[in-house]
Amino acid sequence: MKIEVKNLTKQYGNKRALDSISFMLNEPKIYGLLGRNGAGKTTFMEILAGQILSTSGEILIDGEKPFDNQKLTESICLIKEGHNFKKDLTIKHVLKISSYFYPNWDQSLALELVKEYNLDLKAKVKALSKGMESALGIIVGLASKAQVTVFDEPYIGLDAAARKKFYEILLEEYEKEPRTIIFSTHLIDEVSLMFEEVLIIQDGKLALQEDADVLRNSACAVSGTEELVENFIQDKEVIMTKKLAGMMTAYVVGHSEAAIAAGLSVEGVPIQELMIYLTERKGA
Repeated sequence: MKIEVKNLTKQYGNKRALDSISFMLNEPKIYGLLGRNGAGKTTFMEILAGQILSTSGEILIDGEKPFDNQKLTESICLIKEGHNFKKDLTIKHVLKISSYFYPNWDQSLALELVKEYNLDLKAKVKALSKGMESALGIIVGLASKAQVTVFDEPYIGLDAAARKKFYEILLEEYEKEPRTIIFSTHLIDEVSLMFEEVLIIQDGKLALQEDADVLRNSACAVSGTEELVENFIQDKEVIMTKKLAGMMTAYVVGHSEAAIAAGLSVEGVPIQELMIYLTERKGA
């Protein structure tokens, strides 16, 4: 589904959560939606899912607005970090209701994931731990098979092993049936290798939209003796440096080939470090 965001603005009193933001998502991909707390990511996702209205501007999905559009919202599944389901419902009822709402619902996948995460179908949502509630959200998001599936910090309370399993299943399902997956997270290093395209929002504005591989290759970590690295970075744009026992590593924008020629060790820079640099040190 083609997603067009046109001059999207959302105002809450004196606070502008989104400020005339515009971009397009043209094809099924796994998109990383990144930014600091309060950047406007959740507001964007709620407008995309048809849950709230914008103050001005619009989101069009295949040319239609999502708000009060049941045909369209059946193709969008937003799983937030909490409060996705009514507390008095049992897990079995949550799955049943979801199967009625999402036309492409995969009940066999849902039950398989219930077993994977050791959930009791008879348990009520209000009796679930935070991790179990997150697991239920993940199950609904994956089993919905919604053409636009949005995960907003969906793993709160899950341990590392459970999160890893989620990432593996998400990739398996995406490879079988590509869809637009928008993933917002602060655990960027855990999931960044999944991203095919990255969007960074800062203070309600789009700071960056880039192919993930291009972004990864836009900077490099150069390592060597402190003297060699210091000499190399003198005229370069440096993100950060680390020193230990006479050795030094510097994150540098570009210049990977020159670093190799200078006898330095060269590796990629984590997307998380680039995001922090863009939103904090360099500014959007």
